[in-house]
Amino acid sequence: MVCALTKGAFRRYLFLNLYMIASVVVSLGRYQVLEHSGYTSAAYLYFYYYSDAVLTILLYFALTSLYAHVFGEMHANRYVRLGAVVLLAGTAVFSYAVVQQSSARMMTHFVVELSQNLYFVGLILTYLLWGAIMKMRETRAQLVQLVLSLGVYFSLFAATYALRNLYPSMSSVFMSLLQVFGFVLPLAWAYAFWKLSSDQLMSPARLAAVSR
Repeated sequence: MVCALTKGAFRRYLFLNLYMIASVVVSLGRYQVLEHSGYTSAAYLYFYYYSDAVLTILLYFALTSLYAHVFGEMHANRYVRLGAVVLLAGTAVFSYAVVQQSSARMMTHFVVELSQNLYFVGLILTYLLWGAIMKMRETRAQLVQLVLSLGVYFSLFAATYALRNLYPSMSSVFMSLLQVFGFVLPLAWAYAFWKLSSDQLMSPARLAAVSR
């Protein structure tokens, strides 16, 4: 956020920075609940998963805002927003259908399922966006860096959730990995805002090299 404000990119990438602000607020909230209730308490469990769902939804809209940047010259912002809402609603309905047979803690199961499904949706959307960047020969270095970092982030989280479902006995290990992976996005975005200007372009040859 500091890098974005310093370089005048806060409003240009508003949803990305709103996500980072929410991440700070949620982290402080989790720390407070952790201090008062403990790591194994029901209060911390509920707060963690509900706040994670909120952050995942915000990150989803941050991703769709990058779609608006890529397709901005085509005046497709309205369609991007409409598609984002429809896809989010569809993911929520699918998540509800998965957990509706559960009688205990159904809402908690729903938010966990929604978060996991949104990570997979985000992963697919990020790679589709990267394909569009390659097709349209988008060379804005800052935008490319932001999209690439999201691709890495979603890939790590989606893979971790999948492995946790396959090996539930190692759930604590995978949860620890998620905390480590959480550093990827803020560090990559800080680099994009601090080192790359909004009008800096990449050569097409370098863009092709990155894709490989």
